[in-house]
Amino acid sequence: MDLPALLARPWPAVMGVLNITPDSFSDGGAFIAPESALTQARRMIAEGADIIDIGAESTRPYGGSQPVTVEEELRRLEPVLSEVVALGIPVSIDSMKSEVVAWALDRGAAVANDVWGLQRDGGMAGLIAERNVPVVVMHNRDSADPAIDIMQDIAAYFGRSLEIAAKAGIAREKIVLDPGIGFGKTPEQSMVALARLGEFSSFGLPILVGASRKRFIATVTPSEPQQRLGGSIAAHLIAARNGANIIRTHDVSETVQALRVAAAIEDLK
Repeated sequence: MDLPALLARPWPAVMGVLNITPDSFSDGGAFIAPESALTQARRMIAEGADIIDIGAESTRPYGGSQPVTVEEELRRLEPVLSEVVALGIPVSIDSMKSEVVAWALDRGAAVANDVWGLQRDGGMAGLIAERNVPVVVMHNRDSADPAIDIMQDIAAYFGRSLEIAAKAGIAREKIVLDPGIGFGKTPEQSMVALARLGEFSSFGLPILVGASRKRFIATVTPSEPQQRLGGSIAAHLIAARNGANIIRTHDVSETVQALRVAAAIEDLK
């Protein structure tokens, strides 16, 4: 994937979420059938997605998901991944297991999306360096701690991930940072990370934000995940204004429209 070209536009790139899982917090089970997954991928591309992020193990940030084996993750991916790759836009593999990422890269995936930021699977950094592909390094915690300074925690985590990446030989220009909205954070901490997102520009790396349908929205306006489109768009527009380069979303059409209109208005200042 040509990451610099993707990020050279006046609005953020849009990454469409394709969960082929039975237990994802927002759309678990909706696209687990291969034909449904492929139809959804085609729809997101038609709606303007620049990247499809495909995951076969739920990493829902509030618990309730069941860990799956490498074999089960591959079983879910096998009938879908190559078909999605063949649609012609970059595909990101959302997995915390290096074996799964290697398998997906062998079959045409172009990006690794690691929700543990190279810090959980000891083989991940070496694999990314060997394959020389872009990697999304996401901040995560095993549990939320309302007492901590979340911005300091995210910055320190990114620092550790970048040290791991450098030691493994990952080219710095291949790294994208993700503050992990909703992961290991209280709702307020997620909103703080969005409000102060620009502080992470000090790393000099692209930033991805995935606030789509996250629980913090319901703390402001009570709602179920499928009822959080408005809040998701609001959060993503704030993220774009504060420096996000990639927006990860379940709702591609509406997000693309919002980002492009906002960019057009900003251009008239």
